[in-house]
Amino acid sequence: MKKFSILIAGGGSTFTPGIVLMLLDNLYKFPIRKIKFYDNDKERQDVIAKACEILLKEKAPEIEFLATVDPEEAFTDVDFVMAHIRVGKYAMRELDEKIPLKHGVVGQETCGPGGIAYGMRSIGGILEIAGYMEKYSPDAWMLNYSNPAAIVAEATRKLIPNTKILNICDMPIGIEGHMAQIAGLESRKDMIVKYYGLNHFGWWSSITDKAGNDLMPKIKAHVKKYGYDTKVEDENQHTDPTWSDTFRKARDIYEIDPTTLPNTYLKYYLFPDYVVEHSDKNYTRANEVMDGREKHVFGECRKIYKAGKSEGSTLEIDEHASYIVDLARAISYNTQERMLLIVENNGAIENFDKTAMVEIPCLVGSNGPTALTIGTIPEFQKGLMGQQVSVEKLVVEAWAEKSYQKLWQAISLSKTVPSVKVAKEILDDLIKENTEYWPKLK
Repeated sequence: MKKFSILIAGGGSTFTPGIVLMLLDNLYKFPIRKIKFYDNDKERQDVIAKACEILLKEKAPEIEFLATVDPEEAFTDVDFVMAHIRVGKYAMRELDEKIPLKHGVVGQETCGPGGIAYGMRSIGGILEIAGYMEKYSPDAWMLNYSNPAAIVAEATRKLIPNTKILNICDMPIGIEGHMAQIAGLESRKDMIVKYYGLNHFGWWSSITDKAGNDLMPKIKAHVKKYGYDTKVEDENQHTDPTWSDTFRKARDIYEIDPTTLPNTYLKYYLFPDYVVEHSDKNYTRANEVMDGREKHVFGECRKIYKAGKSEGSTLEIDEHASYIVDLARAISYNTQERMLLIVENNGAIENFDKTAMVEIPCLVGSNGPTALTIGTIPEFQKGLMGQQVSVEKLVVEAWAEKSYQKLWQAISLSKTVPSVKVAKEILDDLIKENTEYWPKLK
């Protein structure tokens, strides 16, 4: 059986150890000969890499390991690039959240002006990585789960349409874990879902078990009372207080359309006033992460390196990330697995923009994804999605054309922003902080 060479782009990420442990846990179905890390921050990557090298020696010494900041060394001889980069790291995420909040607007890393700012930084980074992959391993596939996935996906569609990139997000997977528990199932994989929308902006229209039994009534009854709030085993990523509130708030989002079940992120667009009111302008989600996961992961990695062994470590397998193996297997073995991916609409949603990057179920095989037909969607969802797609398209156009005007339009069009005036004030503040990362706008 062929063994694969994997490159993790964003080797210094706090998610990298969990992903490595997940890959090791799945070697029986996705064998690996080589794991490489690539990052442009050597110091940060080294801490993670030294610990991961020990983990690999203990659990799978036959796997070759390399951590590098050299693109040629990193991208040569790889089958899959698993990309989770954060341009500007958490320091810039903190500004993405705090600048809009200063103006009384939602401050969130992927939604509203913060997501737009992050998108403007991410586009260049993803295009650079895609360019290295095409140059050094032209047959490789990039599995991209870098945020903000919607803007990044639109950028890859528009600017590098022939590159082998699959854009995917773990948020629906996380919510489906909660749904499975509500429905009394062992795993989300015991469900067959119909879902449509954009990344961080969608709805489940049907959920059945493998026998075809309708699970929607049971899940809806729970959501109506509690949202998606329930204790899920191995749920390490989304347990901070802000996440608990996000899962609970789904009950209010549900009320506007009880025929569907909503993605939790819709709270930022449908309840922006509530979100701002319940936000701490001085201590945002970025601060939670820096004081929580960031300190924990880097602290654990340093301990492993110092001890020379992982015994007693509290680093955990990122179960959430197992969809990455499913995706790589689907391509490698033509499994035709059904997965939610962000793909060009191209008629899958009949009454929606053909060029929009939508998040819908696809069958994935050796040639990539084949989108499943959704049919027509209701006017309410279509209207919301149309507005948000225009935001994403304008951001990519603003980046490509270095257009201040188009970025101002994008922020003004976001449902989280109350007026063109406020949009301009936020944009001008964001420009000051992003000079190192954004194209110079004119």
